[in-house]
Amino acid sequence: MSSKNQTNFTIADAKKVLNKFNCVDIAPKIKPSEKTLIREALLLIAKLSDYQILGICADTEAEGMLAMKTYSLALGYEPPSNLPAIEGPVYIKLNGKNGVCHIDSYFGHHRGVLVSCQSFSPNGINEMYGHLPLDLFV
Repeated sequence: MSSKNQTNFTIADAKKVLNKFNCVDIAPKIKPSEKTLIREALLLIAKLSDYQILGICADTEAEGMLAMKTYSLALGYEPPSNLPAIEGPVYIKLNGKNGVCHIDSYFGHHRGVLVSCQSFSPNGINEMYGHLPLDLFV
């Protein structure tokens, strides 16, 4: 996936696209045509932050691992491959700053990916978006 900003988003445009994912409400239904805009908005905001933390809520380990792998690669991280197998719904957390990744059972009702953009500067991008589609980068 190219990180080229093909729509010439401004930061305000990208935030407007991502702000409908408020981390509280159930993720809205996404049309296939909307995925490109969401990807480009997320990649722009992520590029302007120093690192990202991913929180993935999925029905199965396979679904969660695929989301973790595709988001990791899109954001420039090497996805870990040594996580234990877990039955049922899972929560996966990946810290892009130090590469630490954790998987556990998940009993909540949300599904999707939380992306927390972190900046070392208090004036930088320090915002969280989600729950984004699990298959955004598939």
